[in-house]
This record gives sequence, C-alpha cells and structure tokens, in this order.
Amino acid sequence: MKPARMSLPDVARVGAAGLVTRPLRACLAAAGIAIGVAAMVAVVGISASSRAGVERELAAIGTNLLTAAPGQTFGGEAARLPDEAVEMAGRIDGVTGASATGPVDVAVYRSDLMPVGETNGLGVRAARTDLLGPVGGALAYGSWLNQVTLRGPAVVLGAEAARLLGVHRVDTDVRLWLGNRWFVVVGVLQPIRLAPELDTAVLVGWSAAETLLGFDGGIGTVYVRTDPDRVTDVRTLLARAVAPAHPNEVLVERPSDALLAQAVTDRALTGLLLGLGAVALLVGGVGVANTMIVSVLERRAEVGLRRALGATRAQIRTQFLAESLLLSALGGATGLLLGAAVTGAYAWSRGWPPAVPAWAHAAGFAVTVLIGGVAGLYPAVRAARLPPTEALSAP
Repeated sequence: MKPARMSLPDVARVGAAGLVTRPLRACLAAAGIAIGVAAMVAVVGISASSRAGVERELAAIGTNLLTAAPGQTFGGEAARLPDEAVEMAGRIDGVTGASATGPVDVAVYRSDLMPVGETNGLGVRAARTDLLGPVGGALAYGSWLNQVTLRGPAVVLGAEAARLLGVHRVDTDVRLWLGNRWFVVVGVLQPIRLAPELDTAVLVGWSAAETLLGFDGGIGTVYVRTDPDRVTDVRTLLARAVAPAHPNEVLVERPSDALLAQAVTDRALTGLLLGLGAVALLVGGVGVANTMIVSVLERRAEVGLRRALGATRAQIRTQFLAESLLLSALGGATGLLLGAAVTGAYAWSRGWPPAVPAWAHAAGFAVTVLIGGVAGLYPAVRAARLPPTEALSAP
C-alpha cells in the first residue's frame, strides 16, 4: 500500500509542533537569525536613507554651483585673480549669477578685552551685496548687507560663527571687535551646505573692508551659479574666463561633488557592514542547526513511534526540515521588522527620508530560508535514518 502524502498544512502543523512545545528554546534560536537579518536590513536601509537624504538635499540646493579660486603661479607664489573676475565669469553663456568674497587679514573678537589669537578659527571675508543668490544662502534673522551697510561698520555672521561668538539676536547692542574698532551685527545666515566656508565667516561689506580694515580688494573665491544643463560647459570655460592670461593658476571646483563622494564612501562602508551582518546571520544559522540536532536526540522516541505507525523516512525528513524552516522564518520575519524599525528611527533622527529597498527585504527573507534549509538538512536526514526499534528503545 502506497503511503499517503502529507499536504502543505500537515507539514506546517507537524513542523510547528516542535516549536510550540519548546517555545523558549525556539525563541532563543530564532533570535540569532533575527539579529543577523536585522543587521543586514538596517545597514542597507540606513545607507539607502543616507543616499536619499543626499539626493533630496542636492535637489533642494542644486548641483549647479561652481567656484573659482586663485591657485599658485609657476614660481610657487600665491596667484591673484583679476579685479574683473566676477564680471567676466558672469558673461559666460549659461551663467545665471556670479559673486565673490575676499579674505580680510584681521581677527574678530566678541570683546576688545579678549586675548589676541583666541578667534575660534573664525575668518573675516569681504562680501558683495549679490552673494546670497549664487551660493543659495538665506538669512536666519536680521538683514543682509545693503548699499548703506556695505560701506559702514556692519557685519553678517555665518551660522557657525554666530554660535561660536554667542550671538543669538540682532540689534545695535550686539557688536564685534574687528581691526581695532566695533562693528554692529546686522544679520545671521542659515547654514550654507555648498559653501561651508561661509558658515564660519564674518562677512563685511566690500567697500567697508577696503576703507575700514585695510582690505586690498583681492578676490578669494568666485561663486558661479549656472544653468543646470550647462554646468559642464561652464566649468570648462570658467578658468579661462576669470583669468584669461593665466587660466592654469585658477582652481575650479564643484562643491556638490563632495556630497556625491560622501555617498560613494557610504557604499564602501555598507559593504563592510553587510559582511559583519552576514557573519551574525551565519552564527544564527549554526544556532538553529544546534537546536535541531538536540531536538532530534530528545525526540527519538517520537520518531520511532511515528515510524512504527507507518510514517516514511521522507515524511520524517520533511517534519524536521519544516521545523527548521519555520524556526528560521520566525527569526527572519522578526529581523525584517526590527531592521526596518532601526532604519526608520535612525533616518528620523538625521532628518533623512526612511528608505529600505524592497530587494533588501526579499534578499533577507530568502537568505533566512536558505539558512534554515541548510541548518535543518543534516538533523532531518539523521532523524529519518533512525531505525524504529532503536528509536523506540531510546530513554
């Protein structure tokens, strides 16, 4: 007589029986799988969320900002850009805005009683009234330099400079000591992602810097905003445009490239952390295999009774293999939920949009099933090979 085949519900029921009778052991074994899967999903999810955050930020601030700064001459001396560099850059086809800042060789202090040299690394820069447009800057509070403050003792602070100087408001009583005279703080900027050097800067009007602080008018950085479709063309022409006589002495950069490089670095780190997650998952698989082997040894009498009642070796193998797969699936499902929760919490704390790729969930569950099958294969075969008489006589 041909033995009856077990249906899928029957396989699931007999496989779950071993887990239900030993819930604590099952939970501890599944925890190893859950930790490994959660680590892998969280690593992929956090990396994807980071990239999504960078992409959203680039979409908001744009990738069409270029900077041109003086490099070095052939003799190794510091080069100098022509005074007309900004105007020449603005004439390039595809440029929508251009401005500049220049370094002012004075220190800035919160009080005239501060020791010389304690400047917190802050620098003073001369600025033009049209600077905010090209760099994408915005005011946190106060006002920007205008035709009046451009020539007078007034400054606008970068976001980090305001924090380091302890400036939390703007009025006529908030002053800074620059070049042996007082300057009034008229505004504070929001952080500028593509021009972080301005975050730690104290910005003075170009004319005021020349007349009050001895600024020589030398351009430090030219900021050029371009048409998004013409960035490459403008980048090719920018050095020759701002310094026609010595284009090799001009350093042209695209600040958004630094953010893209950060995303590439994140991918490399993701690969390393995925390897660590895989190790944790492998350890979890070993734990499942150990649990199943112990389960077979403890349930030899049950195996013998089932064989005596007509169960085939294939059915015994299926029973223990199903138990292993269910155990791994339990751990995998828990790990997927835990990994998604960790990703969401971390992304929320950093202000990123949470993103866990669908392939990460699919791959995590597939690896879990594979681990469960491999871990349960040997114990299942061992259980199926137990002779009924030997199994029934087991203590």
